[in-house]
Amino acid sequence: MSKWQEITVTTTEEAQEAVANLFYEIGAAGVVIGDPNAVFQFDADELWDSYEAVDELAEAGNVVIKGYLPIDDALKTRLEHLKDELARIGEYFTDYLAKVSLAEISEEDWSTSWKAYYKPEKVGRKIVIVPSWEKYEPNPEEIIVTLDPGMAFGTGNHPTTILSIRFLEKYLKEGDTVIDVGTGSGILAITAAKLGAKKVFAYDVDTVAVQVAEENVKVNKVENIVSTSYNDLLTGVDIKADLIVSNIIADIIIKLIPQAFHCLTAGGHFIASGIVVERWPDVYQALTKQGLTIIEVNEMDDWITAVARKE
Repeated sequence: MSKWQEITVTTTEEAQEAVANLFYEIGAAGVVIGDPNAVFQFDADELWDSYEAVDELAEAGNVVIKGYLPIDDALKTRLEHLKDELARIGEYFTDYLAKVSLAEISEEDWSTSWKAYYKPEKVGRKIVIVPSWEKYEPNPEEIIVTLDPGMAFGTGNHPTTILSIRFLEKYLKEGDTVIDVGTGSGILAITAAKLGAKKVFAYDVDTVAVQVAEENVKVNKVENIVSTSYNDLLTGVDIKADLIVSNIIADIIIKLIPQAFHCLTAGGHFIASGIVVERWPDVYQALTKQGLTIIEVNEMDDWITAVARKE
């Protein structure tokens, strides 16, 4: 049975997405974000089923993020890189915390323990994200996205994902061609398909994410609409899209903006998410410098998601 290095980082709510993305960048096979507020709500609503809240999370008062790396020759280098990057991103946050602990865990333990954090959640006017192992009876107006994040990042309950989905509901038109950059578990690509997109191209630089997204696309029966593939952002992509969505981090969004502008049709929309409030001025400047018109900005828990249009 495979063994994994479990890396636990206790951090502040403000820094959680940035820290989680560091795991993604070093090739972590699975990322779990444990928000104590969600734990308390699940407990109050009696939604835990056979799972139990993790004591360390309930007592922390902060956010506990767990990432998993294979125990191999590259592990030491990856851990050193993670440590360096955790120190670097501290410059962007006030009252920054990044407490790290390590443990060895079997693949079987990983595959069951993280499910305690993930329950059905209505994240938009219509979209409900439902874990593949949960039963959920939708109302007639609800649209179900069935998801198993597996070893990929993205479960749908973070503010950046919620805001992205809400903007997809608002700006995606039936018959649109859509590009999802940094698809992760495929959640936004699948959502776009279920909202009426004609074709969705989902890209990710992580091969594990591409595999997981492919499986989720099949589970949701949208493989005739969504195609998933490995790609570094939109490098070499000449597809013209009516809408591009990307939920990554500010630095990568800034790098993506010229490519997104190239791929957008006239009048097309770019939904940019994963931006901490402190970095929004930098992203704003990059969007306007490229000639994109910012038409709507929304904020949730110190995270920004913006919609820009190519005139």
